[in-house]
Amino acid sequence: MKKLFFALIAVTVLASACTTPFKKTKSGLEYKIIAAKGGKILNQGNFMELDIVELYNDSILNSTIESASPSINLYDTAQFPPDYKVIFGKLHVGDSIVVKISTDSIEKQGGSLPPFMKKGQFVYSTYKITNVYLTEEEANKAKAANMVKGQAKREEMAKAQIAKDDKLIKDFLAKNNIQATKAPKGTYVQIITPGTGESIDTSMLVETNYTGKTLAGKMFDSNTDPSKGHVEPYVVNLTSDQNLGGVIEGWKDGLTQLKVGSKAKFFIPSSLAYGAQGQGADIGPNEILVFDIEVLKRVTKQDALAKMEAMQRKFQEMQQQYSDSMKNAAKGQ
Repeated sequence: MKKLFFALIAVTVLASACTTPFKKTKSGLEYKIIAAKGGKILNQGNFMELDIVELYNDSILNSTIESASPSINLYDTAQFPPDYKVIFGKLHVGDSIVVKISTDSIEKQGGSLPPFMKKGQFVYSTYKITNVYLTEEEANKAKAANMVKGQAKREEMAKAQIAKDDKLIKDFLAKNNIQATKAPKGTYVQIITPGTGESIDTSMLVETNYTGKTLAGKMFDSNTDPSKGHVEPYVVNLTSDQNLGGVIEGWKDGLTQLKVGSKAKFFIPSSLAYGAQGQGADIGPNEILVFDIEVLKRVTKQDALAKMEAMQRKFQEMQQQYSDSMKNAAKGQ
């Protein structure tokens, strides 16, 4: 999640809104409008350009300001959901809207809350009307220009994140007196046991044992810890054949520095792991990952396919067993 200083406009909107009471739609959705002075009025059929920021406590869930990619949409209230027909009914360029939604109501409406959200809290969505376009042609030109700006911004942010991750990893290594070598793409590799087998390259598939943790030491996965439920060696595909599965780039970057039989620790920057989106509940956005890796042996394509098919059959059997147990439980009621 991103901190508030990345979206000063959203903070300003919320601060301005503090003295304005929330209104409610018929369904109970809370909102308020902070009116600007002198802006063009939006008419049906116009295209409105919006900066949108979604906030939860001190974190930003989404921000078109940060990504430099404002949303441009047809202003046609007949197509809006009922609540938003009211909220967006009469607006001017420069107006800001704050919509307040409780986490409890999200659950009541059938939504699922991310692990970091708690009951009794609120998600705030702020919308600022930044421009209006009279024709679809004007709107499409603006979208094209925004795409170029957005791509440049994403590249700038990616470079900044790479530099930040690299410093964090180097500081961690220095603090813990760890000797590690930087692989070509940016993974830091600490060799524990050099290994005596052949050098690993991108034409190979190798069988491995691993444990993955965050830089803070929280384990999120392992094929050697029984608590994770899969204690069999994991085949890593370093080739370009996508039919054999794949791994994050940090693994490929690190494994090509090893030999069969090696034991090592990988310090993987977020750009070579799961990036800004993170992965599940345990790997947050821009999370640096640490893997303990043991390369057991090289495997053939045929062996890898056979193993994948065996795992698929095992999974299907488990699904069938679960389905049968549910049916039996229902019969016993």
